Parts: sequence; C-alpha cells; structure tokens
Amino acid sequence: MAREYDFVIIGNGSAAFSAAIKASEITRNQASVAMIGMGPPGGTCVNVGCVPSKYLIEAAKAVNFQRNPGYPGIKQNSPDVDFHALIESLRSAVVKEREERYVRVARSYPNVEIIKGFASFVSSDTVMVETGTENVQVKGFNFLIATGSRVKIPEIIGLNHTGYLTSDSIWDLNSVPESIGIIGGGFVAMEIGQALQRLGCKVTVIKQHDTIAPGIEKELGYELMESLKSEGISFLPGRNVTGVHRKGSKKIIEAASAGGKDIVEVDEILISSGRTPNVEGLNLEKAGVRYSSMGIQVREDFSTSNPLIYAAGDVVDQKYKLETLAAREGAAVASNIFDHSSKSMDMHEIPWAIFTEPQLASVGYTEEEYRRDQGKAVARTIPLNAVPKARILRQERGAIKIVVDSNSNAVVGVHALSPYAAEFIMEGVLAIKHKMTVKDLVENSHIFPTVSEGIKLAAQSFTRDLSMMSCCME
Repeated sequence: MAREYDFVIIGNGSAAFSAAIKASEITRNQASVAMIGMGPPGGTCVNVGCVPSKYLIEAAKAVNFQRNPGYPGIKQNSPDVDFHALIESLRSAVVKEREERYVRVARSYPNVEIIKGFASFVSSDTVMVETGTENVQVKGFNFLIATGSRVKIPEIIGLNHTGYLTSDSIWDLNSVPESIGIIGGGFVAMEIGQALQRLGCKVTVIKQHDTIAPGIEKELGYELMESLKSEGISFLPGRNVTGVHRKGSKKIIEAASAGGKDIVEVDEILISSGRTPNVEGLNLEKAGVRYSSMGIQVREDFSTSNPLIYAAGDVVDQKYKLETLAAREGAAVASNIFDHSSKSMDMHEIPWAIFTEPQLASVGYTEEEYRRDQGKAVARTIPLNAVPKARILRQERGAIKIVVDSNSNAVVGVHALSPYAAEFIMEGVLAIKHKMTVKDLVENSHIFPTVSEGIKLAAQSFTRDLSMMSCCME
C-alpha cells in the first residue's frame, strides 16, 4: 500500500522548506506533508552556497583591511592567517545554521514527515522512494518538485583524471593553495576568487565571456574586473579551455583564443561554469512533466504539464537561480494549492548581487535588454566618486546606473557597483515594482551620507549637472 499525503515535496532545500511551512500555516498543520530528500537539509544555500561563501568573503575582507586600511595614519599589518582554524569555524557556522534554520524548524511542524531517500515517479500521482533499506511508494494529491541544481561540469579533455574543485567541494580544503585556476566566470568565480586571493592564493580566471557574466551591465562588469585586477587577480577572457593535465605536482590548463594558446600552471582548478537542474532519475516522463536540459517547464503559477505537479527553485527553466527566489516560489506554490491563489513572479523585480568588494547588485532590465525587448530607453550612469559617502569610505571605484522607459519615465532597471550595493538595491526593486519615475526617486529623502544616496544622485543626473550641486540638494 502506498502512503498518501496531501502534499508531497521532492527536495529539502529552500523551496521545499518554504513550501512545507507555508502549507502548514495555511492549513493550520492539517495538511499532511511529506518532504523527500537525499542530502543534508537546507540544500545548496546553507550547506555549500550562500552561508559558507559569505563567511569566507567576510573573513578575507577582515584580512584585507588589516593589510590595506585605506586611511592615512593607520599602519598596515600583515596578519597571520590560520586557514585550518578559519575553515573549521566556517564548517561549524554552516552546521549551526542548518540545525537552527532547517532541522529544528522541521521538527516544529507535526504534520510534516521527513523521508530520507531518492524519489522517482512511477505514475502521474505516485513516486517510489529508495531509502537505502526499503522502497516505499508515496502517493500525493499535490506535488512540488524542488530538487535544485548542481555545478555544471564542462567536457574538458583530462579534467576527470587531473581532478578539480567545485563550489561544493572547495569547503573541504584545509589549506590555501598557492595558486588556483578558475574555469568559468560568473558570481562564484568572482566571490571565491577574490576571497582566496586575499587569503594568499594566486588566482587566474579563464573564461569565454569578455565581462563578468552575460546579461549584466557591461560597463559595471568591466569596472569590477578592473577592481579585481588591481588586487592581483589575473583574467584570461575570450578563452576556451581545450584540455588539462598534470605535470608533477602542478595542474596545467590549456586555453585557446583567436590570439593563440595560453598555458596556465596552477596547484588547483576550480570549476565555475554555471549550474544544471537536477532532473535526472525523477522519471518525469512517467508523470507527464515536460522538461529540457534547462529545467522543468512551468506556467505562471508554477504548475507543470501535469496539473497535480508544481516545480520551484533551481530545477525550473528560468533566468535566475537564487535561494531567495526559490523560497518565494515554494511559498507561492503552497498558496496556489491550499489558498487557491494565483501567485506568480516577475523576474524583472528579482534582485541579485555579487558579494565581491565592491559589490555588484542589480534589478530589472539592462539598457541593452530594454532597447532590444521593449523599445526606447534612456539611461544615466554616475561614477561612484560622485557619492560623498564613497569618498569618505575611500572606496571610489564603481558606478550607479538607472535605466528608464523613454515614454513613461518609469524606472525599469537599477544597477550598482559599490560598497553595500546588495543592501540598498531594494530601493530599485520598489521603484520598479511600483512604477516609480526618476522624479519620484529624487523626491524620496535619503540619509546623508550614505552610499544609497547614489540612487538619488543617479536619478538627479537625468536633469542636472551633479558637479554644480551642493550636498543634499533636491
């Protein structure tokens, strides 16, 4: 006999937990929920993603500030870094966060049953769960697939033989390698690359794109690359890695470009070439769920081609793969099922950030995207040194850009490369969500001095010469 549940969730990461909690809240713990998952609770974000990476970034920032305090009269210091002690503290922080935010929370809901195992569909409303000791049939009146994604490993000659690290396995290091070659660009490469460089590793980034990642404001991407170069990180853009091999204790990366061939000798290799959805083994064909190599196809309400089955998070074929987006989508699915709502997501209202120093944060359209997809756009970019707080911080490398619709003057994109950009990008989210104009942004009083005041200054630059303005001028 199959076990029956009102809601069966396949996965145990952010989308899964958010959906289980929301379903429990709506039904006052009356809905029977099964959460089926293999790995540690919390998924990518808490275990190998956001939590450990930001811990390492902040630790490396502390080291960098001691070496480069940035203000006259403060002496430089060369701190002695015990990386093994640092990484052990990082691992402890991950365990604590997982226990507090996932394991303990799961126990608080008596209607939620955790089933450790691997689920695959045997029909449109039933999965078989392999637990390791037995096979259990689980039938659901509603399903959510929230199996997330994994690091995409490129097909490179010699890679498996030579060995490599990923954003999952780099946390197993107990010492900082003398040098590392990062294959691929994007968020992970920039964040981990800068942190390792600051901790004493020589970092080389080898990538196909000429900027940080496709789909971002190129001028800000180039500026971030220049900032990272100033710290010693080497970039080899426009390259295709053709092979890797060992040479004694070293690893050799061969990269080709229109200009010839590069040979990079490193101690370790980190793969940062994107992520791929976890759809293998789910037997989605038996459930009647359409999918591709990009992920599961969903409607606006996150339902799939099988109306009983929904999907959320990284496993979905969508633009962004973000923990916060996955959690919102999981909650939306539960609301759509148990509260009979029709919640959806506008991807142009979803912010993202790269937690380098300076941070790169963005929401909405880039200027190029809006001109291509929607029509005419007007944009203004101000250099970060136009913002008084940036000058006070002595961190003037960066820029803030606003994109508006030419006809309505509504803000459609906000992009910032600056200190604390991830903290104040929410002003851009609200501006886009509520169709605010640049005039609305100017008329919002901002605290002086803050870096977020740069949003107002960028808005004022549409109609004023900033060099002719006094501080706090409306």
